[in-house]
Amino acid sequence: MTHVFDIFQERRLSVGKIDNNKQMKRESLLDSAFSLFIDNGFNKTSISDIVNNAGVAKGTFYLYFKDKYDIRNHLIAHKASQIFQAAYADLLRHPDIQDFEEQVLFITDNILDQFAANHSLVTLISKHLSWGFFKNSLTFSPFSDAPAIYTIYESLLSHAAYTYRSPELMFYMILELVSGTSYNAILYQQPIPLEDLKPELYDAIRGIFKQFRIRKKRNVTESTEKTISSAQQPDHPAPLRAVKSKNTFAESSNQRNHESIFLSFL
Repeated sequence: MTHVFDIFQERRLSVGKIDNNKQMKRESLLDSAFSLFIDNGFNKTSISDIVNNAGVAKGTFYLYFKDKYDIRNHLIAHKASQIFQAAYADLLRHPDIQDFEEQVLFITDNILDQFAANHSLVTLISKHLSWGFFKNSLTFSPFSDAPAIYTIYESLLSHAAYTYRSPELMFYMILELVSGTSYNAILYQQPIPLEDLKPELYDAIRGIFKQFRIRKKRNVTESTEKTISSAQQPDHPAPLRAVKSKNTFAESSNQRNHESIFLSFL
């Protein structure tokens, strides 16, 4: 029996190593594509460039992506989710922030700071992001055991002090507001620098929350501490399980293209 168990363990470890190798190759291709898109531009980057820079065979590329457009779309969703997960991880380190609306503002502020520190990412995403790509990033997670963006939003919302009408529309309007006002402020300091814009922007977001409130919940005795615990390890940003979100918002029939900075992360 012990011998059989040992064989099983060896096989499981072997499968785990294979999965890890696959993940590493995929990550390598994404990193390669990102650096080349930034340095050379999307149109001037070929699949051969990507695989050569990643140090993998060309056939390996097609194990993970259909074409250059496919890896671009995955890259945008991947980077967007990474940025959001980093902001969420930072929120986990602040268990004193228990109000839903303040949590959203905290995450927004963190994400804007990340973009302000990485203009290349802002430029890449703003050029190629469309509403369709963004919808996909809402339910995408870069880690198998991490929740998607909209899953996190729903969990935070479930612990809110208020009930809100059309929370999906509320989410959309906040994204549109932030994306429409922050892009030029980050890249060109226009019409004012980002730090000067933030107080006005956050007041406007609070106005959206107020507009969508229905009523205050009667028994809000439990905070999001159960969902967002300071005991969570910072390197593992999501205490939530990765589950498929019931995201009717992401399945909306609204297909218009929209280039924006904030859509990239969220």
